[in-house]
Amino acid sequence: MKKQTDHRADHQEKELKNLTCLFEITKQLSSSHNLQKCLERIMEILARDMGMGSGTVTIVNPTTGELEIEVAHGITAEARRRGRYKVGEGITGKVVVTGEPILVPQIGDEPMFLNRTRTRGDEKKKKSSFLCVPIKAENLCIGALSIDREYTNNFGAESEKDLRFLTIVSGLIAQAVQRVRTVNEEKELLRQENSQLRRELASKNRIEDIIGNSSRMEEVFDMVHRVADSNATVLLRGESGTGKTLVAKALHANSTRRKGPFVVVNCSAIPESLMESELFGHEKGAFTGAVSRKKGRFEQADNGTLFLDEISEISPAVQVKLLNVIQERNFQRLGGSETIQVDIRLVAATNRDLEKAVQEKAFREDLYYRLNVFPVYLPPLRERRTDILLLAEHFLHKFNKDNHKNIERISTSAIDLLMQYHWPGNVRELQNCMERAVLICDDNTIKAIHLPPTLQSSETVRTDRPMSLAAAVENFERELIIDALKKNKGNQTRVAEYLDTSLRIINYKVHNYKIDPKQYKGG
Repeated sequence: MKKQTDHRADHQEKELKNLTCLFEITKQLSSSHNLQKCLERIMEILARDMGMGSGTVTIVNPTTGELEIEVAHGITAEARRRGRYKVGEGITGKVVVTGEPILVPQIGDEPMFLNRTRTRGDEKKKKSSFLCVPIKAENLCIGALSIDREYTNNFGAESEKDLRFLTIVSGLIAQAVQRVRTVNEEKELLRQENSQLRRELASKNRIEDIIGNSSRMEEVFDMVHRVADSNATVLLRGESGTGKTLVAKALHANSTRRKGPFVVVNCSAIPESLMESELFGHEKGAFTGAVSRKKGRFEQADNGTLFLDEISEISPAVQVKLLNVIQERNFQRLGGSETIQVDIRLVAATNRDLEKAVQEKAFREDLYYRLNVFPVYLPPLRERRTDILLLAEHFLHKFNKDNHKNIERISTSAIDLLMQYHWPGNVRELQNCMERAVLICDDNTIKAIHLPPTLQSSETVRTDRPMSLAAAVENFERELIIDALKKNKGNQTRVAEYLDTSLRIINYKVHNYKIDPKQYKGG
């Protein structure tokens, strides 16, 4: 009677232990968003609470059709890499093919046990039992769950209980795998739809040769499209290096005057004594050295666009004559009496505060109002940070081609410096920075050491909070995966081998970091 009572108490204790363990596993599966870490934790629970060592989840690779170890408790990465089987090969392979569990009392006596991981020596083989159950999702066997048990004389009775327990666990794992797959598929669908919408929006307002998809640049594109076909004078405002010349060219290229000339005058580069002659031309003998008649820039731009860059640098005397030409659209060459009529579109640009210059009497107020008909403000690079990487990659491709190089990418550390720098020289400074980096880089990756020292000085970067450890790890991980994808031409199976991990982990990371492997298929 006492033996029966003790036996019943032992049975109840084991059942309670099983239920407690299942509760812990269910809690892990429901609370974790990272399937890989969740499975690793479950294998730890099985080892700690149930005495089930070497817990392993093996999943069918949908690309190769082979079985690969997803997680394995107490096994090195090298051992996991060796643990690959064809479906039907070995005990695990047979379980996946048949969909039926297999019990091996002593693995040393079982010829089907291949020990590919090489983690079980001869002594351990004699003392270990092996239990393997299928992992099924929607009636399809997608993998297997296996564990080691210490061999006992009471193997038969205990193993049946273990088998039932593991079958429940494998069912919970299958549900989690399906849930993650569904979420990843939905995320991928949303990502594709979002990318398509962005491409459609960008193509609608896209201006050739101007790189940028930030909201600030979208505003510039919209303004350019609105005014391009009119004859209104446009004043481009913005710091030096923001791309005012490119926008002026875009205004001309998108106008009805596109077949006419586009003439550029850099007002800050022409001496004051020569400015009038440059703009309006001169007759032979108008001054010493005028050995022949010369057409001015206004005349050269007839039926096209005249771009006056750095308009604030012209002298007061030239400002008066310029005002008359803008009003009347006619002028006389220096030293001449013939009135010349021109049909031009005028675009001016400045990096100075013209309103302040007007207040200080350095710039004529009436000329200011004539020029400021349709102002377009170009934001500095620090106000359009989402465009920095886009521009950097554009310049990388450009200077690769110009210098016959094949630099594939920009490292995460270099990207961090590019994103943190305040760019006082704007896009022009970024262009010079990338040209320098390409010239001195002898590797296939632009790294932080290839960037100018100014970018690496603490005084020249933003004083935001430093990147968190988690973000830094994610950036490093993403960089490794992209680098591996490029080296393996987008083949995720080879990437998994290259990084000594499983394909499912790579698939998960690729989805999580929104990496598109297809773009690396060309090498």
